[in-house]
Amino acid sequence: MNQQSSTHTAPNPWVAYFFLGLSMSLVGSYVALSKPLVVVLPVFLLAWLRFGIGGAAMLHWLKRPAHEAPMTTATRRLLFLESFLGNFLFSLCMLFGVSMTSAVSAGVIMASIPAVVALMSWIFLKERIGLRVWAAIACGALGIGLLALSKGELPAHTTQGLEADLTHKNALLGNLLVFGAVVCEAAYAVIGKKLTGALSPKRITALINLWGFLLMTPMGLYVAWSFDFRTVGAPSWLLLVFYALAASVWTVWLWMTGLKTVPAARAGVFTVMLPISAALVGVFILGEPLGAMQLLAFALALVGVVLATLPARPAITPVA
Repeated sequence: MNQQSSTHTAPNPWVAYFFLGLSMSLVGSYVALSKPLVVVLPVFLLAWLRFGIGGAAMLHWLKRPAHEAPMTTATRRLLFLESFLGNFLFSLCMLFGVSMTSAVSAGVIMASIPAVVALMSWIFLKERIGLRVWAAIACGALGIGLLALSKGELPAHTTQGLEADLTHKNALLGNLLVFGAVVCEAAYAVIGKKLTGALSPKRITALINLWGFLLMTPMGLYVAWSFDFRTVGAPSWLLLVFYALAASVWTVWLWMTGLKTVPAARAGVFTVMLPISAALVGVFILGEPLGAMQLLAFALALVGVVLATLPARPAITPVA
């Protein structure tokens, strides 16, 4: 793909910022709204239906545009990694995680994404990480630790003894799985920037969804074979369609389109919309409580976000 075509398809910076913010807001919304879906649909079946519905909606995006060069082997590998980490593993970690923990907790943990992006940039891209970013990582880790130790994570009907211990362990496992989704989302952000230099946002969206569908098909078919679809009500089907289109089509296209203009490090700022929207949906739509310990954990995570995303002060050149 030549430079002229790439420039022509990239939005202006303010439109790109809007796309990035809207993308992460939608991700946070469907992270929270997937909680009622995992109650009525097995996780593997839910993920498979998500990729199938999303793929059907963008079959016409798979065709290579005339101005786009054929994919190289390196680009194909990046596409597979983008889908395997950002779609396949992210979906499994997120869906299993939110089935064991609360949407508010998932939102707090997701607040560590900018710090994890910085850490992965240091490891894989050899970028220099300053003390402020390390402080951001520490804040995110402390927030997650407070959340995991919070007794507010236990359901109200749980009393004591073995049942309470098992429920608490399930919540801890759920929090760890959601953090696994954070790592996958960070890898998705890093790899996505490279892909936007070679492919159009629409084609990236369609291709990584196709890989996700293929990866999930064996498990999805196995679960679907014995599942009674009559147990799923009309509201759940409508929510599933929104979830599939938001997760597979809208959020990916919005994010990749924004990345064509905005540097990856700056784009990471907008991931703050993910935990905020997830927490708001959890509290105001799903009716989940928001305790003092969770507020403290959320505040620490947001402090980490601010530390990780504030622009660096320009260096002052001494006058000769």
